[in-house]
Amino acid sequence: MNNLTSTSSFLLLEFSDMRELQILSFFVFLALYLTALIGNLLIITIVAVDSHLHTPMYYFLFDLAMFDIGTISVVVPKAMDMSLKNDWSITYAGCVAQVFFYVFFATSGFSVLTIMAHDRYVAICHPLHYERIMHKGACLQMVAIGLIASLIYAILHTGGAFANPFCSNIVNQFFCEIPQLIKLSCSGLSIMEIGVLILSFSIAFGSLLFIIRTYVQVFAAVLRIPSSQGQKKALSTCIPHLTVVTMFIAFGALAYARSTADSSNLDTVLAIIYTIIPPISNPFIYSVRNKEVKIAVRNLLHVVFSYKNIFKVVL
Repeated sequence: MNNLTSTSSFLLLEFSDMRELQILSFFVFLALYLTALIGNLLIITIVAVDSHLHTPMYYFLFDLAMFDIGTISVVVPKAMDMSLKNDWSITYAGCVAQVFFYVFFATSGFSVLTIMAHDRYVAICHPLHYERIMHKGACLQMVAIGLIASLIYAILHTGGAFANPFCSNIVNQFFCEIPQLIKLSCSGLSIMEIGVLILSFSIAFGSLLFIIRTYVQVFAAVLRIPSSQGQKKALSTCIPHLTVVTMFIAFGALAYARSTADSSNLDTVLAIIYTIIPPISNPFIYSVRNKEVKIAVRNLLHVVFSYKNIFKVVL
């Protein structure tokens, strides 16, 4: 194969060569993207405007919603544009940017999920010391450390993925996915990328152990709560987070476990699942079992409709 390291663009996977199905995929992606966008913007809005939600747990939920918007916005709008224009190319710089920002937002989201596990641990196991431990400065510092680590990790991961020359510019995925880019490398994994992957698995495994250990202690503390109502209240703040963490890890592990196998349509399906489903489902998961979020949404809708009625009267 020829060395294509100087290529100016990559060709991404088209969903179908039938124009009707391409248009259909555009509207499907549009519906999914708007659902994720509206759900996460709603979370951001109610946390920002409702003073009752100005607590660490909802501050982290605010951050997670922003990172979810970033994650899905890196991938889906480009896929929509390709389907609409029937142009499946992406520039080299665009591919680099897509890899960098996707890794950055996804890693930032995972760091926030890890911090949220610590927040629930402190709230349930050490409630009397919660305000002292999880004060505003500590929350900002933890998120800032997560962002800096995610930025460094994204730079290293992106550099590793593009360190070697490519022997093909045909990416067998609908976005610039790192495992698919590595398959195009003339020499396979670079030393830098091997180091980054080892670091990735170490961090992911360490974070997973931390979350498991944290929730073992949380559930042990919940079982010691004398009233069933108190147990339900404590669990109502833990189960949504645990559900999101489990879904995030399961989808990511499944997708990257498949990356070593031959490419197939299943890879595309898995990529759609782990890039789109979490940003869509997270707002609903945190809203369904959370009374405070439901009340905040009702209050926001009441204010919106009140202003709407006042505006109609004035006109």
